[in-house]
Amino acid sequence: MKDFKLQIVTPEGMFFDGMCSQVNVKSTNGGVSILAGHIPYVTPLAENGWCRVYEGEKVRKAFCSGGMLTVTPEVTRVVAASFKWEE
Repeated sequence: MKDFKLQIVTPEGMFFDGMCSQVNVKSTNGGVSILAGHIPYVTPLAENGWCRVYEGEKVRKAFCSGGMLTVTPEVTRVVAASFKWEE
């Protein structure tokens, strides 16, 4: 799979700024998966949601609440009210 730039931002600052092959989040309408080359897209994130970031063979899981997911040709950005990586 091809990689793309992902940024995860909260009110506390930048949580993640790097490359990934896929990101999955829970939007207010259900689960959303983003891959490289996705069309421009915006959706609100669910309260008490989740996020999965695929970096090669590694999958990083997180709790993610509120905010927005935006996809542009340059960057996919998760702007969350709160974000915490699972231990």
